[in-house]
Amino acid sequence: MSDNLIVRVANKHDVDDVMALTMSCHVENGFVNADEIKILIELWPALVGVGGVVGIIGGRGKPLEGCVVLRTGKMSYSNEDVLEEKFLFVHPEYRSAKGGRARLLAEFTKRIADGLGIPLIIGVISSHRTEAKVRLYKRLFGEPAGVFFLYGAKTGLNMNHPEVEN
Repeated sequence: MSDNLIVRVANKHDVDDVMALTMSCHVENGFVNADEIKILIELWPALVGVGGVVGIIGGRGKPLEGCVVLRTGKMSYSNEDVLEEKFLFVHPEYRSAKGGRARLLAEFTKRIADGLGIPLIIGVISSHRTEAKVRLYKRLFGEPAGVFFLYGAKTGLNMNHPEVEN
């Protein structure tokens, strides 16, 4: 566990650790099967600082404690840039530890949006620990502007996976 928790900007040398945490996130929150190549294609620009940024908690060469992936993009109906939080995930082993990793990652997200001067869009797509995530986001970002619904699916493709807290 880290004594002085900081969110640092990940780079291409962190790709394996970020991919590992991304796949853990998918086990808990995915509702369709993951394609690791597509995930890497989405992550890589942010890892090299083109069209996004990845914030991580954890030392180099050690398993990551948490991660947030942010990408700039455009809504389907506009030419204006927005910052999209693709996911924010804290490894289950660190959720009850001191330090408020999810809060630190969310505050990092706000700083990036403020620094870019563009709107931030976040969606919480989860059937697991959803209320806690929503409470945190309400405290940091204000009231939500909508909700997500899934029909014919639910998140958590493998809820019996050892990394998922039930």
